[in-house]
Formats: sequence, C-alpha cells, structure tokens
Amino acid sequence: MKKWGSTGANLSSLAFLLLLIIVWELTGRAMHIPEYIVPAPSSILKVLLNNMPLLWLHTKTTFYAASMGLVIAVIFAIVLSAFMDKVKIIKKTIYPLLVISQTIPIIALAPIMIIWFGFGILPKVLVVVLVCFFPLAVNLIDGLENVDQELVELLQVMKAGPWRIFKSVQMPSVLPYFFSGLKIAATYSVMGAVIAEWLGASAGLGIYMTRAMHSFSTSSFFAAILIVVVLSMGLFKLIELLAWLFMPWNRVKEE
Repeated sequence: MKKWGSTGANLSSLAFLLLLIIVWELTGRAMHIPEYIVPAPSSILKVLLNNMPLLWLHTKTTFYAASMGLVIAVIFAIVLSAFMDKVKIIKKTIYPLLVISQTIPIIALAPIMIIWFGFGILPKVLVVVLVCFFPLAVNLIDGLENVDQELVELLQVMKAGPWRIFKSVQMPSVLPYFFSGLKIAATYSVMGAVIAEWLGASAGLGIYMTRAMHSFSTSSFFAAILIVVVLSMGLFKLIELLAWLFMPWNRVKEE
C-alpha cells in the first residue's frame, strides 16, 4: 500500500509539473512575451538540443568539481565528527566555530578562494567542501550522540570488540543521520560549484550562465538552470538508492 501511495504521489507531482509547463507555454504565446524576458519551454528545449555538445562540456566540469568536493567533505566530516565524539573538549571548541562559519555568505568566500588559488579546479572544489561539510558534520554528530549507550555497555560486558560494537550498534544508529545530511550536501554541491564558477572560471555551467546573461540569451540561461536541477535531483536520488542499499532494515518498515 505504501509503495502504491508513493507511486501515486510521484505521478501526481509529474502531472502537476507537466500542467505548469503547458500553462507556461500557452501563456507566453498568448501574451506574446519577449523571449529575452521569459522564454517559452519550447525555446529552452531548442537551446538544449542545439547547444548539447557545449552544454555537455560545461556540465562535466561542474559535475567534476561538485562530486570531488562532496567526497572530500564526506571524508572530513566523518573524521572530524568521530574525533569530536571521542574527545569532548574538541567538540566544545570546534562546534561553535562550525556554526559561525555558516553565517558567512558563500558568495563572499568564493572570490577569496579564487584570489588565493586562481581560476583552476581547486577553488571550486574548496567552495563545494565548505558548502557540504556543515550539514554532514552536524548530522553525524547528532547521530553519534543518539547511539544507545546501554546497548554499547551491554556488548562491552559481553566482551564484544570495537568493530562488533560499531557494526551492531553505532553504524545502524548513525547511518540514517548520515544519509539525511548527505542528501542535503549532495544538492548543495552543485549549487556551490555553480556559484564558484559564476564568480570566475574558464568552463562550467556557472560561466555558461554568466555569458548567457551578458548576451541576454535568457533561453540559454534557463537551459543551464534546468541542467543544474537535473544534476541535483540525480545526486539526491543516487543518495536515496545508497541509503536503500546500506540500510536494509528500513525496507521492512517501508513494506
């Protein structure tokens, strides 16, 4: 029943989205809205098809920076959250700094990264790491705090080793928090890469959008936005698949 409900919800969302696109197309034609103000969906699709080789080149650059930054953020978040859980003084010292770091607009940090590290791939990756690290670290810390300590102590009394305790208690408790943070970080990663490219790059969807905006090619701008949305949703669905694979106990709940 839950599966049918989920399928029905997806179909409803898809139908509503299709309806919005049709209304958008018909309204633009009926009101004769200039393409440089609001392009019709058909114009955006035409740009996608005609500029596919160029868009593919920029998409690969953006995806490379986003995926590399996401992987580095995951590694740093796992290592730091583990240290913060084991050594409480580290948590008391660093956790407030993590919160403060999120009050600084990423659009203000990106130019500094470009000044320090140039226009290559490194500043883009660093911006993505900064964007993705916080939701991952916070969720992992919360997950480690919510591990059932009574179960851990019980296994210790039963002479279970650290790996057995981690596999049986800590990992099942932390994984839901980890994947929740990873879903947020995955969608942020593409956005972070595009922002960094927007402020300075030789290739990528961000620089493509900047050039389209300067040339008043609104259709090209919307085409790039559509690709960003597809990339973000693709990463989100990939994380959902990984969560389904690594948390089999959740499948029973869904059924």
